[in-house]
Amino acid sequence: QVQLVESGGGLVQAGGSLRLSCAASGRTLRNFNMDWFRQAPGKEREFVAAITWGGGNTYYADSVKGRFTISRDNAKNTVYLQMNSLNSEDTAVYYCAAGGPPFAIRFMAYWGKGTPVTVSS
Repeated sequence: QVQLVESGGGLVQAGGSLRLSCAASGRTLRNFNMDWFRQAPGKEREFVAAITWGGGNTYYADSVKGRFTISRDNAKNTVYLQMNSLNSEDTAVYYCAAGGPPFAIRFMAYWGKGTPVTVSS
């Protein structure tokens, strides 16, 4: 069993940056692809970014490409999402997920409880 805990969310002004972290316990993340998803109020949960288990491949939603960067530190059992040039459309609860193919929301085995991000204009 894997427990995922997100942190780093908060209130930020448009154009600002935040760095989200997802710390795992229970099992090593070393063998898992890791994803970030988000859910804005009144909208469905959507894919944001993914990184393969070895870190060799990353994937991004078109809406965040060039602004967000996903990375991982397997030694710390942690995945990060660096978010730059934030805008109001990035306001959402951000979730960390593990155990499925990249960006395959229906196949994620483990989910965190989410961390809220609010971007003020």
